[in-house]
Amino acid sequence: MAELGAVLARFETMPPRALIIRSGKPGNFIVGADINEFGGLDTPEKARELVARGWHLFNTLAAVRYPTLALVRGHCLGGGTELALACRWRIVVDEPATSLGLPEVMLGIFPGWGGMRRLPALIGPPAALDLMLTGKTVDARRALSLGLADLAVPPRVMEATARLVVLQGGPKRRTPLARRMQRLLDLWPVKRLVARRALKTVEARDPRGHYPAPRAIIDIWANHGGNALNAPGQLASVIGSPTARNLLRVFRLREQLKAQGKQTGTPAKRVHVIGAGVMGGDIAAWCAYKGLTVSLQDQDGGRLATAIGRAQQLYARKFRRDLRGARAAADRLIPDPQGAGVAHADIVIEAISENLEAKLGLYREIAPRMKADAILATNTSSLRLEDLSQGLPGGRQLVGIHFFNPVASMPLVEVVHTDATPPALRARAAAFVGQLDKLALPVRSAPGFLVNAVLAPYMLEAMRCVDEGLAPSSVDAAMEAFGMPMGPLELADTVGLDIAMAAGKQLSDGEQPPACLVRLVDGGKLGRKSGKGFYIWEDGKPQKDAAPGAPPGLASRLLAPLLARTHKQVDDGVVASAELADAGIIFGTGFAPFTGGPLHWEQHAGQAGAAAPAAAPASTGTTAPATPRNEHTHKPAEPGTMHDPSTKETKT
Repeated sequence: MAELGAVLARFETMPPRALIIRSGKPGNFIVGADINEFGGLDTPEKARELVARGWHLFNTLAAVRYPTLALVRGHCLGGGTELALACRWRIVVDEPATSLGLPEVMLGIFPGWGGMRRLPALIGPPAALDLMLTGKTVDARRALSLGLADLAVPPRVMEATARLVVLQGGPKRRTPLARRMQRLLDLWPVKRLVARRALKTVEARDPRGHYPAPRAIIDIWANHGGNALNAPGQLASVIGSPTARNLLRVFRLREQLKAQGKQTGTPAKRVHVIGAGVMGGDIAAWCAYKGLTVSLQDQDGGRLATAIGRAQQLYARKFRRDLRGARAAADRLIPDPQGAGVAHADIVIEAISENLEAKLGLYREIAPRMKADAILATNTSSLRLEDLSQGLPGGRQLVGIHFFNPVASMPLVEVVHTDATPPALRARAAAFVGQLDKLALPVRSAPGFLVNAVLAPYMLEAMRCVDEGLAPSSVDAAMEAFGMPMGPLELADTVGLDIAMAAGKQLSDGEQPPACLVRLVDGGKLGRKSGKGFYIWEDGKPQKDAAPGAPPGLASRLLAPLLARTHKQVDDGVVASAELADAGIIFGTGFAPFTGGPLHWEQHAGQAGAAAPAAAPASTGTTAPATPRNEHTHKPAEPGTMHDPSTKETKT
């Protein structure tokens, strides 16, 4: 930024014919500011200084007399997008790596270097607020359709097009009438009406105000011209908030998990998946989506066909208008009823039913056919790796690669090892997870590993509350008020109460299952899949009555067994550190990210903004959107690359 300021100062006296800003990096334009700077913003003065530096610099760029153009290739995020907005024109390179957005809200802050002013003025407040309040990014073609980009071009002509545009006075492209009408909404007095509507949406999604940044963005845009320097109260309270500090911590935890999946050797090229059920089929589909050649084996042709159909739906969503990309991914996924792909695979993933003898028999059959250096992995969620490793032919080693359902949405993958697992094999398995753009969490073999182990006692405690006479909606409301994406009983219904029963028996240290759970399962009321459980389900949503008030301290009571089990998993060495445990539970369960993770929250629970609510208010009767789950036990999805602070949605 200092160098850019010096260049602009020199151009004041020696203006060029035009200025094109592009990146010298191969894969990114600018991915944002250095977030390490945010950790030192411990006073309002420091926060104001950081905002002022970018605000004034980009205003200088926006005011120059000569033409300016941002040539965007790769990721253009946060401060990178704000710099591009300060240029007169923007050309984006039309390739999959290109993305633009203002994801500051993911870190609990706001785009203070001009984004809150320039983006609404350029593409209209509704679209701009949608991007700023959710942290969503857009690809090159979407940026063009929104008006965020003036042109989208292939890489081979990007420089020639940029020169032509700036020397000819801009792109020859008319702004559609609809977009011009959108921009009128950025003018007073309709601005206030738009702001009220946006605020109403934010308050419905975050009624407890756990995430202050979305409200600040609306206020600064509507009442302060998008200039955070004119709203010193908002600036200090948001940037210095516990939420911002904790979301910054979660970002660093994510980076720590990403480092676990660092590539250590030759990336895998071919994968063979055995078992075309929901998990196996979706693992295979995701691997093919990420560019690997995948063979999918199952003796049941109907299951294979269903899995291929789900894969086609995934590719249609992911590639949208890119029919060629969707077809290429589909071509990489090969039905293989006879298992011929075993001999060619770099990694073989077993995803059959949770039956020890069946798995052992399968390993004995396929191990001699595998390449000598191929990885044999299991997606088991409950069986001990020590038991599964019995008598593997030729001294072959087994590793666990435990995905969560739905595979496409869940970022976390547990990489399971025993004390006897060679470090090189652990590293290769984690690198494979990283190759799939997932977060690799190393865990030692133990019942439930980390994620399922900590959620089982939490859900069972919620059911014991029902045994004591509390309404399910009251129990769930207490945890939703705490900040969970959904309550434990709605989660149990979504997972399936029969699965919750089986998991509870395995992970509850021999305790009797809650009476309400036994009664529902015996009556065939298995939750969402049967239409009845703790709730009646219609159109995929639980029908909740208004919740009676919950007793004080209910959220703390429900969290106590989760916290205790988390401590136990750390103390027993199932996970290597408290930081990795927090990371795994946030990205594997959706644990409220604004807390910084369960153990971090417990340590700082006495601080303002960190304590659990004493009781939940009466429910409004609204239903939460469905949240992805682990089909094996219990698992709401993680809410985003960091976290979507303004919603309960759970998309990556």
